[in-house]
Amino acid sequence: MAVYTEVSEEELEAFVAEYDIGEVMAFKGIAEGVSNSNFLLQTDRGAYILTLYETRTKAEDLPFFLGLMEHLAGHGLACPIPVHGRDGLALRQLCGRPAAVVSFLKGMSVRRLTLGHCAALGPAMAGMHLAGAGFGQRRANDLSVSGWRPLFEAERGRADEVIPGLAAFIDAELGALEREWPTALPQGLIHADLFPDNVFFLADRATREEKVSGIIDFYFACTDFLAYDIAICLNAWCFEPDLSFNATKARLMLNGYRKVRPLSPEELEALPLLARGAAMRFLLTRLYDWLNTPAGAFVSRKDPMEYFRKLKFHQGLTGPGAYGIE
Repeated sequence: MAVYTEVSEEELEAFVAEYDIGEVMAFKGIAEGVSNSNFLLQTDRGAYILTLYETRTKAEDLPFFLGLMEHLAGHGLACPIPVHGRDGLALRQLCGRPAAVVSFLKGMSVRRLTLGHCAALGPAMAGMHLAGAGFGQRRANDLSVSGWRPLFEAERGRADEVIPGLAAFIDAELGALEREWPTALPQGLIHADLFPDNVFFLADRATREEKVSGIIDFYFACTDFLAYDIAICLNAWCFEPDLSFNATKARLMLNGYRKVRPLSPEELEALPLLARGAAMRFLLTRLYDWLNTPAGAFVSRKDPMEYFRKLKFHQGLTGPGAYGIE
């Protein structure tokens, strides 16, 4: 989430009047994330999230994203539900951008990840994958292996501004990933951006254990290998702040996942390669944002070197044992 497009009071009030959600009481931009402009909208009837879809999000994909959220919510997943206007439409226009209002979820994302958070993520992710199985639409992952080289070529000439030799490193690793990327793993609907800031937690009153209370931000969701979603989470959830890998967190996450949806031997064996690919995907998109985010944008830039170091960790693995499983 981020804010690239400002919304005036007059534009907001006219937009909200198209819904039956009450009168605006408060409106505040949300800085986290990098893709769209997001705002917390408080009316006299409750809280909502208003999103303006910026240029990175293709307008033709929006019905897929909104329909997927409605499908997942209808199959028991706690996720934002698109709000339909008085005319029955969920997708509208605001400030020259496609826009939508979705329901607000209770809970909080966490910055200091514990073993309990990783243990809770596994079954929640598997449940999301199973809930998505009946969704009738498909969307190709344009940020998978076939999309990485074009993204790199756009920034090849500036990559060494981050660190000398980065362009050559990426070029060589892309060649290896393109040669070795699997083709026959189980596929389905994946989140593709399941970072800690996209998962909300609430403590269970009886046990005080952290439980996943919601999953948000489905605007990279697509059809791809289910194990690729797991690989993204190995990178996003199982490294410590000093970028050392925590195998206990990985084992708890993976074991929790497997209790809900078993992983095939082929999926397990592919995890190190998938994790390298997931690290490459975020290295490249962070590199692009690092070099191209407009000055003054209300957005938190993220250091691409974090994923350079994670990628190098996965390069040194020969099997899934380093992730805490046999």
